[in-house]
Amino acid sequence: MSQGACKDAMTRENPLGLVTKSIVALIVVLAATWVQAAGLADITSSDASAGVREALSKGAKYAVTSLGKENGFLGNSKVKILLPDSLKNVERAMRTFGMEKQADELIGTMNHAAEAAVAEAGPILADSIRKMSVKDAKDILTGGDDSVSLYFRQSSGDALTRKFMPIVKGATQKLKLRDQYNNFAGKAASVGLLDQKDADLDTYVTRKSLDGLFVMIAEQEKTLRTNPLGAGSDLLKKVFGAL
Repeated sequence: MSQGACKDAMTRENPLGLVTKSIVALIVVLAATWVQAAGLADITSSDASAGVREALSKGAKYAVTSLGKENGFLGNSKVKILLPDSLKNVERAMRTFGMEKQADELIGTMNHAAEAAVAEAGPILADSIRKMSVKDAKDILTGGDDSVSLYFRQSSGDALTRKFMPIVKGATQKLKLRDQYNNFAGKAASVGLLDQKDADLDTYVTRKSLDGLFVMIAEQEKTLRTNPLGAGSDLLKKVFGAL
């Protein structure tokens, strides 16, 4: 009899074996939940809030420092801003017909505009941290790997958009292909090939700048949650280590 057949026979003869395994698995899950709750119970509300604030500051500083510099976006494949998928054929056509320099200028300008915009994000993110409530801290602490970036997106997304837009416009208005982008993108949006919010170059770059900022904040948060002992701060080790 094959090994698989033997296992099936044993299961039929001893159906309680499956039940026992399920109970053991449930006990393991409940035990892990209890350990986490017990660890958090040992942390004061003030320590928890302070730890979350430090995590927010760490994530914000990491993202702004990483992206708000020359080639911060352009040299980072995780956040590099490319043309929308529906306009990739336009870029390919440009490169095919001797306009490679112009295509590179378009991509470069979009990314450098994002770098300049993100460099100014610090004060707005700091204001969001100051305004964080106890409930916000609790939600962040017990949330998923991207709860810090979600908090920033919800609390400062509109303010960052208002801050980024004029910076992006200042960079793209010098671009000769700006009008061509808006023309092609507008036509693509009119026939449903492109989201209307991406039909304007400045709006598109501003949105992608925000997306890149939050991607890097989430990356730092995931690192912190995965390895709290390597956080470099006793408070962060204490608070996030309890999770």
